[in-house]
Amino acid sequence: MSEPAPSAEVSTAPADASDSCAEPSVRSTVARAFGVLGVFSAGRTELTLSEIARRAGLPLTTAHRIVGELARWGALERTERGSYQVGLRLWEVGALAPRGHGLREIAMPFLEDLYEATRQNVQLAVLDGMEVVYVERIATRNAVAVVTRVGTRLPLHATGVGLVLLAFSDAAFQERVLAAPMRRFTEKTMTSPAEVRRVIADVRHRRFAVSEGQITLDALSVAAPIFEADGRVNAALSVVVPSEHPAQEYIPAVHAAARGISRGLGWRPDLSASTLRKRRMAIRRDSATMPE
Repeated sequence: MSEPAPSAEVSTAPADASDSCAEPSVRSTVARAFGVLGVFSAGRTELTLSEIARRAGLPLTTAHRIVGELARWGALERTERGSYQVGLRLWEVGALAPRGHGLREIAMPFLEDLYEATRQNVQLAVLDGMEVVYVERIATRNAVAVVTRVGTRLPLHATGVGLVLLAFSDAAFQERVLAAPMRRFTEKTMTSPAEVRRVIADVRHRRFAVSEGQITLDALSVAAPIFEADGRVNAALSVVVPSEHPAQEYIPAVHAAARGISRGLGWRPDLSASTLRKRRMAIRRDSATMPE
């Protein structure tokens, strides 16, 4: 018995119809894989398969399949105890991110000098979305304990580097941040939009921020902006010291390190505002005309 002839609807379907039908499932698989990676945190660096499935909201069999694929690629590694941790392959890929890698290469000598001058926690951070991400840290065993490590994310309003990045952002971005809920870490954490608005206005004027006791009560952060060649600020550095230390002692050294990194990125403090605007426009034009 011969097969029925295909209908006109079937025969005239676009050639990529199967791709478009498969697209949601592909996105779902990718999202699930990212969801599995996202369950790991600074406080939970090692998880069992059952914990991964529960925290990612996946059936155990699905989690087992995705974890197996990630482990084969190197994004996850199985420990001797049979649990899983983030693999070095993921770190290798992350280290290629231009914003972090290129910046760190230029910044490291200045961060090391700042560390030698202060013998305190020295941190380098970048803006990512509405958070700050720490991309480098130098610390000594005797320095005040901090919650940050490379890769840690914290809100802008509660950190020295975050206040700097917020202060040098455009007004529309500032308002989006101020309109969002502000997490409180300690009794000193700023959660009032009006208060944060006053502080970042002062930070922009003085070109440094002091954040005391906002993340932990025993620590104080002094931070300064890092300028790019076109005058934008997408990174900042800070030194974190015991809260009883006077912030004024650290401001000159932090400023000097930030200026050194900024110069390494092509920034020149003697450029006028109009020149910086022209540079930004030229960069945008080059980006718009760059071939895909």
